[in-house]
Amino acid sequence: VQLQASGGGLVQAGGSLRLSCATSGRTFSSYAMAWFRQAPGKEREFVAAVTWSGDNTRYPDSVKGRFTISRDNAKNTVFLQMNSLKPEDTAVYYCAALATMRPPYEYEYWGQGTQVTVSS
Repeated sequence: VQLQASGGGLVQAGGSLRLSCATSGRTFSSYAMAWFRQAPGKEREFVAAVTWSGDNTRYPDSVKGRFTISRDNAKNTVFLQMNSLKPEDTAVYYCAALATMRPPYEYEYWGQGTQVTVSS
């Protein structure tokens, strides 16, 4: 499975962005998918996860209520809708195909990231 994130950019605080992760490989629909982020000088942080069916999602408290993960298995794509963005959301965002939906959300495949910058 190959993963390519896109949709990042520069946005003002309070704004919104929608990230996409396009995947290749016939087994995309069998994987739970997730988004992670990493800011300069900080550890990688789990942002959101969704089961293979799209029925269940997980979020940390830092983004709960602001971010929404979804997927379209017909298009082999996973999305991250980010609303009410804050400067502390600034990071490179990565998508991943998970080995498990349970913390620490170990991944099997990791994609290239997309930069999100939120100005104050």
